[in-house]
Amino acid sequence: MDLATILGVILGLSGIFVAFLLEGGTMGAIIQVPALTIIIFGTFGAAAVGTSFSTLVKLPVYLRLACFGRRYDHVGLIEGIGRYAQKARKEGLLALENELEGVEDEFFRRGLQMIVDGAEMTHVKASMEGELEAISQRHRAGILLFQKMGGYSPTMGIIGTVMGLISTLSAAGENPTELVRHIATAFIATLWGVLLANLIWLPLSDKLRHRHEEEEFYRQMLTAGVLSIHAGENPRAVQEKLLVLLPPKQRGQAAGRK
Repeated sequence: MDLATILGVILGLSGIFVAFLLEGGTMGAIIQVPALTIIIFGTFGAAAVGTSFSTLVKLPVYLRLACFGRRYDHVGLIEGIGRYAQKARKEGLLALENELEGVEDEFFRRGLQMIVDGAEMTHVKASMEGELEAISQRHRAGILLFQKMGGYSPTMGIIGTVMGLISTLSAAGENPTELVRHIATAFIATLWGVLLANLIWLPLSDKLRHRHEEEEFYRQMLTAGVLSIHAGENPRAVQEKLLVLLPPKQRGQAAGRK
């Protein structure tokens, strides 16, 4: 589980609600079912109109990806690529066929399989880069979905507030205190619309973008490694070429493993 995502949401909500309570407010004053109904269902309804059904039904998948991201071992990847490059250089590219079953990453395994099958480098490069683009398009769909929801949510809050004001003013009586209380209640919809947009939907969009960038970088390293193996480059040179892509701290970890 990604603690940053969970702790971020808890910290943001706690800061807002604790400050509200310290100012003398009550949770009952802001937990208004009509307002939440307008915000939640209105936002999902607008998102359904603005995107495809296949993207919308993947919402649980996107939430799981945001909360449970994959950890990438870049140093271990570079070491593995170096071993495969060494084996291919000594025994030939066909010797990699015996290693395919031990490759867990499907993207990497397909790249090595194309090498074993004798595919031209241009074909291997085009195939792997094409798959990278397809992955990027799928990721962008999820990022854009939450981004749209972050834009719809405040608007739904304004709609809820306007509806509440219309209802309040149309039923206004002679008691000004009661009128003020109902007007305050009407603004709860705006509160929830802005709050959900800036603490849930837009941050989730940014988190998915971060996940995408992590995976894209990892697979770009894989692609570069596969192409280097195909070209028969020196294993040490292959590893050095990939190591320069890592931050200094990770390079130090790689040096410590040698």
